[in-house]
Amino acid sequence: MKEKGVRTKALKAAFPYTIPIFAGFWFLGMAYGIYMNVSGFSFWYPLCMSLTIFGGSLEFVAVTMLLSPFAPVQTLVMALILQARHLFYGISMLEKYRGLGWKKFYLIFGLCDETFSINCTAEVPEGVDKGWFYFFVTLLNHLYWVSGSTIGGIAGSLLQFNTEGIGFVMTAMFTVIFLEHWLGEKHHDPALLGLGVSALCLALFGADSFLLPSMACLLALLTFLRRPMERRCGLP
Repeated sequence: MKEKGVRTKALKAAFPYTIPIFAGFWFLGMAYGIYMNVSGFSFWYPLCMSLTIFGGSLEFVAVTMLLSPFAPVQTLVMALILQARHLFYGISMLEKYRGLGWKKFYLIFGLCDETFSINCTAEVPEGVDKGWFYFFVTLLNHLYWVSGSTIGGIAGSLLQFNTEGIGFVMTAMFTVIFLEHWLGEKHHDPALLGLGVSALCLALFGADSFLLPSMACLLALLTFLRRPMERRCGLP
């Protein structure tokens, strides 16, 4: 009973943080499910792919891969390029996920962009188990995407509407998360560094290739500048 109470308390604490993700994931998930249906796949495909891949951009690209001639090497390279940013996410979460037992395996699997944003920046309420809090944030976001994709796949054959511009939902959501983080911090050095490096890499490498170089530069700079930034923020 005690363990059940700990889980319930963590779920109640985690749920409000995931509400913005729910809105974005359901819109994009349903668009993805409809896209799969239009491409000739039944709703089982978006259901299983969302459940196992859980990578929005990769899942959209996977539709083209499934319709193309068998090319495992190209598929592997494309998947690595699209999802390589998760390597950097994972490195930064090593300390937070340390010592969480079996939950760590699911947390590693379910570490998408949105879950990383919440688990990295959210202040876990006092008295709430951090491991279960991280777990439920990850689980809820996963369920939002799987349910949205499945509903879209089922409704795809029944409803027809123009989905142009729906991708901006995620851009708006990340903007809100960034602004909340900005307003909640006294020192903005990491945020400014991220904006500056991303803008520079965008100018140098273009919109299609700037993500990996900017992630690599940010990892190196944040590692090198970690101590000065901690002293500036008054951390021990």
